[in-house]
Amino acid sequence: MRAMRAESFGGYPNLKLVNLPKPAPSEGQLLVRMTAAGVTPLDHTILTGHFPLSTAPLVLGNEGAGVIEGGDADFPDGTRVLFFGPFGVFENGTYSEYVAVPKELLFRIPDNIEDAAAAGIPVAYLTAYIALMNAGFEAGKVILAPAIGGSVGNAVTQLARALGAKHAISSTTNHDKADEAKALGFADVIDLSVEGLAAGVNRITDNYGADIVIDAIGGKILSEALTILAQGGSLTTLGYAGGQETTINVTNLIWKVASIKGFLLFAESVATRAAAWSAISKLLASGQVKPIVAKTFALENAADAMRHLMELRPLGRVILTI
Repeated sequence: MRAMRAESFGGYPNLKLVNLPKPAPSEGQLLVRMTAAGVTPLDHTILTGHFPLSTAPLVLGNEGAGVIEGGDADFPDGTRVLFFGPFGVFENGTYSEYVAVPKELLFRIPDNIEDAAAAGIPVAYLTAYIALMNAGFEAGKVILAPAIGGSVGNAVTQLARALGAKHAISSTTNHDKADEAKALGFADVIDLSVEGLAAGVNRITDNYGADIVIDAIGGKILSEALTILAQGGSLTTLGYAGGQETTINVTNLIWKVASIKGFLLFAESVATRAAAWSAISKLLASGQVKPIVAKTFALENAADAMRHLMELRPLGRVILTI
């Protein structure tokens, strides 16, 4: 089978198209013929040698979509599925024509969702939904998820809106992206080239603030987001694209009896992820949530796909078609 493998961790030139044996599923696994794979910043982190727990050579790709070959009573032959897991991090991943996947990681794709869109769903939407629920989401609350162009920021915003948030607020540092987001129907997007995050949230909410912040950016954004938490609000941090360090004014927590906590999708149980997917899939099937694909690339152009993601930071997912 064809696969895009990092022969070593040093950058784009180290990503090569290779031929590998088709994986043989072991007990509890099913074989997935891949049709699409999501391209993520994690893939880039690994490729450039900034994730010390991964070892080369390694087929990249943490999530994807495809079709069951063989199958069983639960997932018959031909079932369309999506999944994520340790792939592309601790074992060969989804930048390939076949992957053997543990059954508990497989989820059926709603009929109205194309494979390219499905490939970019698992990590972002499961993270977004579970983080919202862990934070005590209820209809009528105000939600802030910075970075409308990011996978998690977009997923949180869409899910919160579909589930009845009073405001589902996001942001972008790019003026054109702010216009693009508004054209796609995202009404509460703060253009950080025009106003600050706190000023934008206060404008939208009449100085109420945000009940829940789901932050995948970190750095200065996290620090500023703390300033606009509503009374009793919470901030969940789950990414650090904007920096691993920040400054916290503890009075933003003390005076508002607010909280800050971390989130890691891999730490959530199989049962929790399955329950989350049940809710997410219904929203996808109804059209209330619509994953956005910015651009697709052929498998052999994985380096170009990764460069497009990291350098242009498009609104929507970058996907490999296989």
